[in-house]
Amino acid sequence: MENKILLIQVQKTPNPNALKFVLPEKKFAQPLNFASAEAASAHPLARQLFDLGQIYNVFMAQDFITVNKLPDAPWSPLDAKIQAVISQFFRDE
Repeated sequence: MENKILLIQVQKTPNPNALKFVLPEKKFAQPLNFASAEAASAHPLARQLFDLGQIYNVFMAQDFITVNKLPDAPWSPLDAKIQAVISQFFRDE
């Protein structure tokens, strides 16, 4: 079994409560937006991101995922957990 490592670039956005996780290739044919855990329940990756807690929105388009956290939640260690979830999801696909 090959152990693929997904290189994810993390970029700041104008919103301090949002980070953009850029993937090495296009993964989403159409934009997907999830504004709640309930809305994300049918999408495995979005659901896993909401399961981390302190997240209120997940937006996926082409080769990136933007994650919004609650204003009082610190990015560290949440950003590393987000990267791990994304990497594991695409490793298993």
